[in-house]
Amino acid sequence: MKLLFDQNLSTALMQRLEDLFPQSQHVKSVGMMEADDVAIWEYAKEKELIIVSKDTDFHQRSLLYGAPPKVVWLRVGNCPTSKIEKLIRENSVVLHTFERDPVQSLLILT
Repeated sequence: MKLLFDQNLSTALMQRLEDLFPQSQHVKSVGMMEADDVAIWEYAKEKELIIVSKDTDFHQRSLLYGAPPKVVWLRVGNCPTSKIEKLIRENSVVLHTFERDPVQSLLILT
């Protein structure tokens, strides 16, 4: 399972979560920091990545277009990266189950 962290999340998450989600990427690490949502969506779809974002735009795209790509929407507001890491770690089983579900396109973590 590979994640694509959106620009509103720290690049440190790639390394902090590498043990659970190896080969995950951040939009900055692939030169897409200034890319629009459509370009990020298409990149994630092509590379079979799950978009992780705090942005409602990907939540809305997911509801409108479905998967792929799948979207994990973090409804946490402004918080430290350590809290986001903890949230993802605590839900790693849920995330892996979500990845395998052929119907679900959106997972909301709070």
